[in-house]
Amino acid sequence: MTDYRKLFDLTGKTALVLGAASGIGKSSAEALASLGAGVICADLEGGAAEATAAGIRALGGSAEADICDAASAADVAALATRVTARFPRLDIAVTTPGLNIRKTILDYTEEDLDSVINLNIKGAVRFFQAFGRIMVGQRGGSLIACSSVRAVTIEPGLAVYGATKAAIGLLVKGFASEVGRFGVRVNAIAPSIVETALTAPFKQRPDIYNLYAGHTVFNRWSRADEVATAVAYLASDAASYVSGSTLFVDGGWTGVDGPPTGLTQLAK
Repeated sequence: MTDYRKLFDLTGKTALVLGAASGIGKSSAEALASLGAGVICADLEGGAAEATAAGIRALGGSAEADICDAASAADVAALATRVTARFPRLDIAVTTPGLNIRKTILDYTEEDLDSVINLNIKGAVRFFQAFGRIMVGQRGGSLIACSSVRAVTIEPGLAVYGATKAAIGLLVKGFASEVGRFGVRVNAIAPSIVETALTAPFKQRPDIYNLYAGHTVFNRWSRADEVATAVAYLASDAASYVSGSTLFVDGGWTGVDGPPTGLTQLAK
């Protein structure tokens, strides 16, 4: 019989998490390390990346920090070079950084457009190129990008951001079709609203918090660790036949049409 517990075991594997200083990236690094992987915690904020790595080591895990600007082609390429030099194999690579400039299309400047596209779309392509080459060469690995519910559901001011997140889903499908024969898997996660340091100011506004919570079937925001478990699944051998997919971790956001109403009788 298949040892299903072992399928989730990442012992002996090496993982890279880009965006590991905070939020989903930080929780993803912690999740992968807790399952046995040695983790490279990379981020533009080197001190915060080291704090993530130190926290993992304090709990008995294996982690080190590196500095990388996910929006810089040179930085991403240099990180791949350092990883190749230090480790015989890279089994898992995750990227979480993204940029949202909330403006209507009519208000978007050329600089705004360039900034969002450079990180969200070009950044994903550069990530796939740099770490996909490593995995193609070793004939195996799991690449994981970060999309969003905004890839499929939108509101005013999020059209450009949503378009970039939709593009990630297609990049995942396309790259999966190109590298599958080398044993490389390519997937994405698509979270909805997540409690992180970046969204903390919104949480202090009950009107905003409740508005977005009401889009989920649980009537609450998610925690970063709840999203990180999806990353851990896609990274593991439990997902050995999953590629080209976007896994929505959205509390039912994309499955329902607005907040549930008229259901009070069910609680009686």
